[in-house]
Amino acid sequence: MECSIGQMTDRAHLLIEALPYIRQFYGKTIVVKYGGHALGDMQIRRCITNDIILMKYVGMKPILVHGGGPQISELMSRVGKKSEFVNGLRVTDEDAVGLVEMALVGQVNKSVVSLINLMGGSAVGISGKDGNMIRARKKYARVQQENGREELVDIGYVGEITEVNPSPIRALEEGGFVPVIAGVGAGEDGETYNINADTAAGRIAAALDAEKFILLTDVRGALRDPVDESTLISTMRVSEAPKLIADGTLAGGMIPKVKACVEALHQGVRKAHIIDGRIAHSLLLEIFTDEGIGTQIVPDDEE
Repeated sequence: MECSIGQMTDRAHLLIEALPYIRQFYGKTIVVKYGGHALGDMQIRRCITNDIILMKYVGMKPILVHGGGPQISELMSRVGKKSEFVNGLRVTDEDAVGLVEMALVGQVNKSVVSLINLMGGSAVGISGKDGNMIRARKKYARVQQENGREELVDIGYVGEITEVNPSPIRALEEGGFVPVIAGVGAGEDGETYNINADTAAGRIAAALDAEKFILLTDVRGALRDPVDESTLISTMRVSEAPKLIADGTLAGGMIPKVKACVEALHQGVRKAHIIDGRIAHSLLLEIFTDEGIGTQIVPDDEE
């Protein structure tokens, strides 16, 4: 169907609006984390993939870091292993960590890479174990007991990051590839650790001195009222985040996302965003338009 002159003019205006952002972010590293339900919806995956490929072709350096909680749970269920969680952290015993690695590295990672390559991009998939990229140690869950005392609980091969080596990612960037990274890391003795993907993405963004760190979620962004999307917090300053957590405004799964963003900003990332990955071309709308669509978290001295 042919477009009218008016429609063509509108499209031209959109390109003109995007021009200063293309210029501003040319050659800059943008770390994008996505996972969860977005990975299971092919229409959403195609939109995100198109956005990543376009970002690459206009001169940006996108890095994809992915999770895969639903995919891990599905695989564990198929082999008759029950998923258990403590304070939102998956209990990962010796059998489970093998399944985690199989789902994240063998299934999800290669699926994301294949789609990018199929749609005209050029991607290479790696895990945090490749090139000693993510070093980790055991992470314990903090559990509040009935008597009010806090207890550390061993939840298996769940890790916290001790070091990120950006060299393997830089090598892929220099080769013109989009790095696609699965959130697992290696311990001192080579053991595999399951790493929270939000945390891994934030630490990778910091290690790369990224211009932007973008978290794709299943909600509009950070909301003052979790059931009212009109209460979206469009801009949050770093110093506001602890107050919003303490007063209960931010709760549940939003807390680790905001904390990952704040930590990345403290370590030099310029700006962080939490946006709804279910919205078609949400990455382009956040990066290339004046208004954006989600929550941006900025340093206190940002004008």
